[in-house]
Amino acid sequence: MGTYRVMRQDDNGNRFLVADGLDGAEAHRLAAEFEARGHKQLYWVEAVGAVRATEATEPAERGNGAARNA
Repeated sequence: MGTYRVMRQDDNGNRFLVADGLDGAEAHRLAAEFEARGHKQLYWVEAVGAVRATEATEPAERGNGAARNA
């Protein structure tokens, strides 16, 4: 099993590492917490290291990876 990281993209398209070395549940909880704050940034979870294909994740909640304009 691998680890996960939470990434952020701002409204200018810049991407940043928010947190690394998390288990899947904690990474998704943290991404959801930041998403719930209602900022323009996009947060998502990425698998790091050796994980099964079924554990890989897509950007949460939006599906297409586009930044929110709200």
